[in-house]
Amino acid sequence: MVETIYADSEERMKKTIQAVKDELSGIRSGKATPALVENLKVEAYGQKSPLNQLATISAPDPKSLMVQPWDKSILGDVVKAIQTADLGFNPQVEGNLIRIPVPPLSEERRKDLVKVARKISEDGKIAVRNIRRDSNDNLKKAEKDKDISEDEQHKGSDRIQKLTDKYIEEIDQMANAKEKEILSV
Repeated sequence: MVETIYADSEERMKKTIQAVKDELSGIRSGKATPALVENLKVEAYGQKSPLNQLATISAPDPKSLMVQPWDKSILGDVVKAIQTADLGFNPQVEGNLIRIPVPPLSEERRKDLVKVARKISEDGKIAVRNIRRDSNDNLKKAEKDKDISEDEQHKGSDRIQKLTDKYIEEIDQMANAKEKEILSV
C-alpha cells in the first residue's frame, strides 16, 4: 500500500516537473529558440492545435526563427496566432515561409520575464506540495482503515517528504538557470 502511494506521488511529481520545464522553455531569453513558439495555439481546420503539430520550426540564427507550415492554406492563421500571442514578434511572410525576427530584450522586459519564471516555479512548487499533502492524506486514511501500521505511515510520510524536497530543489535549479539565461545579455 505504501509503495503504491509512493509510486503514484513520484509519477505525479515527475509530470509536474515536466510541465514546469515546458513552461520555462517557452519564456524568451536573449536568443531565438523554437520553444518560444512551438506551443502557440493556432486556429486551423476548425480547432486549436499547437504550432509544432502544423509546421516545421527552426532557428537558422540566434536572432530569428523560421516557421514553415506543412499546409500553405493555414499560413495566415499561423501569422495571426504569432501576432496575437503578445510575444513582441512581428512575423514576415516570405513565400511559403514565415520569418520571425527576434528583437533583443530591454532591461525592463528581462525583469518582467524573470518575474514570470519565478511565478511558474512557485506554481510548480505549490503543485508538488499539494501532491505531498494528498499522499500524506492517503497514508493517514490507510492507517485509519488498518491497511498499514502507524510505523509504516510515518516511514511513508518521511519518504514522501524526501521526494518532495528533491523535486522542489529541482524546480529551484531550473528556475535559477532560466533566470541567469534571461538576464545574460
